[in-house]
Amino acid sequence: MSGPNNEYDPVEVAPLQPEEIESATQAALTAIAAATDLEQLKQARLDHAGDRSALALANREIGALPPQARKEAGQRVGRARGEVNKALAARQSVLEAEHEARMLIEETVDLTLPTDRLPVGARHPLTTGSELIADIFVAMGWEVAEGPVIEAEWLNFDALNLGPDHPARTMQDTFWTDPSDNHVVLRTHTSPVQARTMLTREAPIYVVCPGRVFRTDEYDATHSPMFHQVEGLAIDEGISMAHLKGTLDTFAAQMFGAGITTRFRPSYFPFTEPSAEVDLTCFVCRGTGLKDNGADPCRTCKGEGWIEWGGCGIVNPRVLRACGVDPERYSGFAFGMGIDRTLMFRHGLEDLRTLFEGDIRFTTAFGSDL
Repeated sequence: MSGPNNEYDPVEVAPLQPEEIESATQAALTAIAAATDLEQLKQARLDHAGDRSALALANREIGALPPQARKEAGQRVGRARGEVNKALAARQSVLEAEHEARMLIEETVDLTLPTDRLPVGARHPLTTGSELIADIFVAMGWEVAEGPVIEAEWLNFDALNLGPDHPARTMQDTFWTDPSDNHVVLRTHTSPVQARTMLTREAPIYVVCPGRVFRTDEYDATHSPMFHQVEGLAIDEGISMAHLKGTLDTFAAQMFGAGITTRFRPSYFPFTEPSAEVDLTCFVCRGTGLKDNGADPCRTCKGEGWIEWGGCGIVNPRVLRACGVDPERYSGFAFGMGIDRTLMFRHGLEDLRTLFEGDIRFTTAFGSDL
């Protein structure tokens, strides 16, 4: 039986030779120093300190040595691996500091810049609808006029031939401000803008007046104490009902499509004489009064072929005189209709309250333009 190999020379194990250990150590230190970022350093760690690195293989060879040779070989390999690990730790610290400094510069966030992380909203259909109406009349050569929503009683009523005993002056229709002897109201229509225009401008006058108005109505599917109107006023020599009819037909066609016209029904308004209610050709059945099947009545116009839209007429000479316009020389026409009602027609809305609830889901459905 043979005894232990006491004569085994560790130098004969190539990975444990001093020059091999020194060479592997220098190669590791060179790769570590050459690493310019954490990713390259990670690769250097795998190549020179990993389980398959030259120093790791040399360390595994120590177990094959006789006991008297293991101590010296272990110390040699241990010193080399310790030197490599120390270099790795030092380089790791330097590269992490450089990485953090670079992040502070490259990934700086400017908090003053606008963000796109918030949901995109949309302009309210009443706003875009009012602008569309204004654009239609501007294209015809008219101007847009505006006025305050808190208005003098005289401009809201007296200047428009609404006498002291007119029912519209009562608390049933009008919001009066306190104290009442100030004679100030929340305007009940946009007609005061017409009066202001005639008082401050010389004829001829062609203005359209969109805006908010207020009446003491119940808040339900078809009524609101705050709603929107658009009124038009034309003052010139030789103005007649024919001019009024042509203007409203053009307006209707622009809002609801080609072929939509208007008709007049005799009515009464204090500020116009003669006066008329304006009906609109039903834009669903196109005036036939029937559904697509040709048998059942149209639900929108209830089979009549017409829908009530607003009021109009020739400006009453008393209104012209009160506003400083010579009725012997000039005549004019005026009209008014609800913007809210017009949008309900245009988009098939069934409940007026949807326009005022502020639900972004409703508003976004209209986008930026009508």
